Amino acid sequence: MPFAIYALALAAFAIGSAEFVISGILPPLAESLAVSIPTAGLLVSAYAAGVAVGGPIIAVATARFSQRAVLVGVMLVFGVAQVLCALAPDYNMLLLARLLSACAHGVFFGAGNIVVVSLVPPERRGAAFSMFISGITLANLLGLPGGTALGVAFGWRTTFLAVGALGLMAAVVLFFRIPHAQATDGPRPSFSAQLQELKHQQVWLSYLTIALVMVGSLAFGTFQVPILTEITGLPLDLVAIYLLIGGLGSVAGIFLGGRGTDWKPMPTLITVLLLQALFYFTMLFAMHDKLTMTVNLLLTSIVSYAFSTPLQARILAAAHKAPNLASSLISAAFNVGIALGAFIGAAALNAGMSYAQIPVIGIVASLAAATTATLSFVLERRAKRLAAA
Repeated sequence: MPFAIYALALAAFAIGSAEFVISGILPPLAESLAVSIPTAGLLVSAYAAGVAVGGPIIAVATARFSQRAVLVGVMLVFGVAQVLCALAPDYNMLLLARLLSACAHGVFFGAGNIVVVSLVPPERRGAAFSMFISGITLANLLGLPGGTALGVAFGWRTTFLAVGALGLMAAVVLFFRIPHAQATDGPRPSFSAQLQELKHQQVWLSYLTIALVMVGSLAFGTFQVPILTEITGLPLDLVAIYLLIGGLGSVAGIFLGGRGTDWKPMPTLITVLLLQALFYFTMLFAMHDKLTMTVNLLLTSIVSYAFSTPLQARILAAAHKAPNLASSLISAAFNVGIALGAFIGAAALNAGMSYAQIPVIGIVASLAAATTATLSFVLERRAKRLAAA
C-alpha cells in the first residue's frame, strides 16, 4: 500500500475527530454556552450542511488544480477553524467556525478519493479505500473517546485545540508524503457535462442510500452520551470507555466492508443494511442494561461502518469521468444524512420522544436504505441481462 494512503488516513482521522467529537462533549458544551442539549446538537446539523453545500462547489472550482495542493490547503484551513472554535465566545460564533471547518471537510474527502484512485490499481481499490476511511474509523476509536475524556477533564475548548493541532500536523505530513502532480491538462469538463456522469442509477441511488444510513446513525450518535448516562445509567466519566468500544466495532466494520467490496459488494452491502436495522431494534431493549448495551453498541458500530466502502467504490466506478464532482458528492451525501439525522433526532426529542426511543429512527432509516440498495442492484442486473441478450 503506498505510504500516501496512510498520510490521507491521518488527515481523515483529524477531520473525523472534529466532526464526531462534538457528540462526546455535548453536555458540558451546552451548559457552558447556556443552550439546551438538542440546540447544541444542531451544531452537528449545521456542520454537515456546510460539508454538503460547500464541498461540491469548491471541489468543482478546484478540479484543475493539483489535488496535493488542494489537500494541503484545506487541512491548513481546517486547523485554523478548530482554533477559532476553541476561542468562540458564544454559540453563534462557534457555529460560524464550525461552518468554516465544514467547507474544508467537504473538499478534503472529494480530493482524497481522487488521489486514492490514482495510487492503486482497480483490483486493490477496496482495500485502499478501507485504509483511507480507516482514518474516520480511528476517529471513532480514539478521537471521539479521547476528545470526550479531554473535554470532561479540561473543558470542551481544549478538545478543539487538540483537534486543531492534529489537523495542522496532518497538513505537514500530506505536504511531504503526497506525490507531486500537475494540474489537469486540457479543457475542464463543463459542470453540465459532469452532471451527465451522475445520471446512472448506480450513482444517485447510492447517494440516497448513504444519506438514509446516516440519518439513522446520527439520530442515535448525536445523542448517544445522554442515552448512555440517562437510560443505561453510566456515570459521565465512564462514557469514554463505551465510546472506545464503539470505535473498536467501527475498525472491524471498515475492514469487513473493504473485504466485502473486493468480493461481492452489493450482497455485502444489502446484508449489512439489514443487520443495521436488526441491531437498532435490539438496542431498544439492550440500552437498559450495561452489559447488553455494550454488546449491542459493538455490533451496531461494526455494521454502521461496513456499508461505506462498497458504496463509494460503486459511485466512483459508475461516474469515472467526473471524479471530482462524484467524490465530493459522496461526502455531501454523507453529510446530508448527518444533518438530517441530527435535526430529526433533536426535533423528535423536542416533540416529546424520549432518549430510549431514538433507535426507532435508525430502524426506519436502515430499512429504507436496504430498499434503495436492493432496487439499485436489481436494476443493474436487469441492465446487464438486456445488454447480453
